[in-house]
Formats: sequence, structure tokens, C-alpha cells
Amino acid sequence: MPANYARFLTGKHRTVAANRQLGFALAFVAGSLNAGGFLAVQQYTSHVTGMVSAMADNLALGNLRLVWDGLAGVVSFLLGAMGCALLVNYARRHRLSSEFALPLMLEAVLILCFGLLGPWLSHFEGILVPFTVVLLCFIMGLQNAVVTKLSNNVIRTTHLTGTVTDLGIELGKLLYWNRLPDAPEPVRADRDRLKVLLGLLASYALGGVVGAYGFKHLGYASTVPLALLLALVAIVPTWDDLRSYRPH
Repeated sequence: MPANYARFLTGKHRTVAANRQLGFALAFVAGSLNAGGFLAVQQYTSHVTGMVSAMADNLALGNLRLVWDGLAGVVSFLLGAMGCALLVNYARRHRLSSEFALPLMLEAVLILCFGLLGPWLSHFEGILVPFTVVLLCFIMGLQNAVVTKLSNNVIRTTHLTGTVTDLGIELGKLLYWNRLPDAPEPVRADRDRLKVLLGLLASYALGGVVGAYGFKHLGYASTVPLALLLALVAIVPTWDDLRSYRPH
């Protein structure tokens, strides 16, 4: 990947085009991890809403162990978002170029750990499931926070509820018939936003298909290319900071 393009994608100076292209890539990664992770442990890890609902159901049914498992996933997602905020604010305070690259580099390392440790942990089912759920929830929280911060709350990549809702709103505007073309405020769809929302939906869905087929045929090793992809887009701003570092 050319260095200037990597700086364009993950550098601290943001543009609308960079946010969208990085958002599509991260949506693909999230879809792939969520689908592949389900095949690994039969649990989705990208949406907290489902976890909280499952906790409520299990509490009503008396499955307290599953309640604690769900709570661990929610807390892990929360800690991932907190970790992103700590890294981003540290980079801002020290005026680093890797403001958004640092969380993505951490995500790449954690995905690599999942891919490399998974085959070994699969021999210990009692450890595999809680470790995988906690790790993937942390990764999802980390990723969702970084793309939220760099896009100023415009783009989400780890779940599609908001994306599909916004897509439905824009499609409703698109289909609305303005019978009075000279009305002071005619209903108009934001076609540019429509393209972004469709791109996020398609990227996540494609990532899910690739992740599911990849895990089915390659197992945990299928996540290694995802880690390498994130490392490639994040390494240039990180390397720029390392080169310019001057110890006091």
C-alpha cells in the first residue's frame, strides 16, 4: 500500500473521502469478524443490544452463568471504546500523527492474537468461548469508537441498525412525491449519503460472507489477512511518529 494513501486513510487530518473509504474497509473487517466469530463460538459479538436482551432473557430463565457471560461481553465492548479514547487523547496531547492509527494498530495485534491462539484454545472449550467473546467484544468496541471519533459520529461500522434506519429514511425521502414542485421546502433525498449507507451495508455483508466462508475452510487462520490489512493502513502514521520521536 503506498505510504501517502495510508496517511490519507488513517492520518490525523481527516477528509470526507478518507472517512468513507476507511469506513468501508472497517465495515468489511467487522462483518468478517462477526460472522467468523459466530462459527467459532456460536455467538455474535458486534452488537451490545442483542447481548443485553440475551442477559434479560437468561436472567428471567434463571441461567445466571449466561447472564455473567453476557455482562462480560458488554463490559469488554465498553473497555474497548474506553481504550480507543485513551489512545486518541494521548496522541492528541502529544501531537502525534498516529492519532487514529494507534487504535487500529492495536486492533490488528488483537485480531492476530485471535487468529494465532484460536487453534490452541480450541482444545480447551472452557477457555475458548469466554476468551474469544471477551476479545472480539473488546475489538468491536475499539473499532466502533475509533471510526465514530474520526468521522464525528457520522459513520458506524460494527453494526447495521443505525445504518439501515438511516437508509430507510433516505429511501423514503427519495420515493416521496412532491406534488407541489414550487413548495418552499420540498422533500429531497441526500443521494450522496445514500451511496455511503449502501456502501457500508454492502461492505459489512461482503465481509460477513468472506469471514464465514474463510472460517469454514481455513479456520482461525482466515483472520490473519484482516490483521495484516489493518496493520498496513495504520503502520505509516505510526512509523512517522517513531521516526520523529526525540527522547527528552
